[in-house]
Amino acid sequence: NNLGCSNSLLNQFIAEMRDKNIQKDSMRFRRNLERLGEIFAYEISKTLDYTRKEVITPLGIAECSIPENDIIVSTILRAGLPLHNGILNFFDHAQNAFIAAYRKYGKDNKFTIQLEYVSSPSIDGKVLILSDPMLATGASVILAYKKLREEKGEPKYTHIVCPIASKASLGYLSKNLPHKKVTLWVGAVDEELTNKSYIVPGLGDAGDLAFGDKL
Repeated sequence: NNLGCSNSLLNQFIAEMRDKNIQKDSMRFRRNLERLGEIFAYEISKTLDYTRKEVITPLGIAECSIPENDIIVSTILRAGLPLHNGILNFFDHAQNAFIAAYRKYGKDNKFTIQLEYVSSPSIDGKVLILSDPMLATGASVILAYKKLREEKGEPKYTHIVCPIASKASLGYLSKNLPHKKVTLWVGAVDEELTNKSYIVPGLGDAGDLAFGDKL
């Protein structure tokens, strides 16, 4: 689901994140990522299972529709933290999971994805929301998804959230994810990757823009 195909404020937030002058304001960059998380969370909420519940008000009883799914909100550190917070703002009853992943470069700009840390409750039978600000090759999300399933159980359904994805990553995810149990949510799809697998036009390094340059 590409939310950027429809006119909404999501497109303004992504435009500000891409703008090399506006993105110098790291607080605004983080806030825009957080706002995108809130938008994605609202759209995902429309897909959940709901049950009717009677709520006692000061003047009577109201019948309300309440989501009944157990939610796990997960992200890939460190760049995904603001996006994670935005999703959690709406799914405030959710449990949380965190995965540390990074690229380890070798010769000829080739790299492998290293997973060093996974902290998660059981995801068995629950709805998993896995977020990452950018999908370049898609390899880190696939590794994180497989790692969570290997160690923490089989989710009922998975939503993958990514504001900016490359066209190549969509193809990679399509080949490596179970279509009937996963939905991908994006805000924009970019056509190119550099020889170091950075998205063009993209926006740069989301982690550095949110939290400062790495040493």
